[in-house]
Amino acid sequence: MTLFDAHLTIGGQAITWREIIGNAFGLASAIGGMRRKVWAWPVGIIGNALLFTVFFAVGFTGHGQEKLYGQAGRQVFFILTSIYGWWLWQRTKNQSSDPDAPAVQPRWATTQERIGYLLVWAVGVVVCQWVFRTIGVDYWQPPEFYWWADAWIFVGSMLATYAMARGWTDFWLMWLAVDLVGVPELIYFKFYPSAVLYLVYAAFVVWGFFVWWRASREEQPVLQPAGQV
Repeated sequence: MTLFDAHLTIGGQAITWREIIGNAFGLASAIGGMRRKVWAWPVGIIGNALLFTVFFAVGFTGHGQEKLYGQAGRQVFFILTSIYGWWLWQRTKNQSSDPDAPAVQPRWATTQERIGYLLVWAVGVVVCQWVFRTIGVDYWQPPEFYWWADAWIFVGSMLATYAMARGWTDFWLMWLAVDLVGVPELIYFKFYPSAVLYLVYAAFVVWGFFVWWRASREEQPVLQPAGQV
């Protein structure tokens, strides 16, 4: 057995160490994000890279030929968005006179920003389900479960990560919306460690939401750095 396909067998189900470790990095990143620490981004990138190899299985894992295009593809976009978030938080951190200050100040998205991301989510789901259906035209899963669910998870995850980078408290609620669909899908496809972690995330997200919501109310507003995008 190689390091790549090393796995545990629980209840007759093979679970790769890549899936377990990748999710552990994901949880650590979420904790860092709640605490508004810059290190949350690079830690998350490592987890995303590991989970990509899990969800885009090509016969070398215990899940055989199953490919969750949305779950795999979003890991790639997680990495890209995380690079942006890493740069943005580090830039803000470098401009702070207090070395112990959080890397971002939470705030609610404005009405215009909220309308924007909701429209992107709606349009993105329609487009992505068509793309996933086209890519996996021979896939056997029923489209009402697989294509739409995977598209919802894919687009919602991208928006939540972007919103986190911008410091919008809304991103916690976005993750809850993603988890409501993501947990049933992962259980259906027998990615049990990821499904369990999603349930842990759901409880953690509620906690994180109140932490950021309280900070957005109690911390003194500051101007964004000039040129911040």
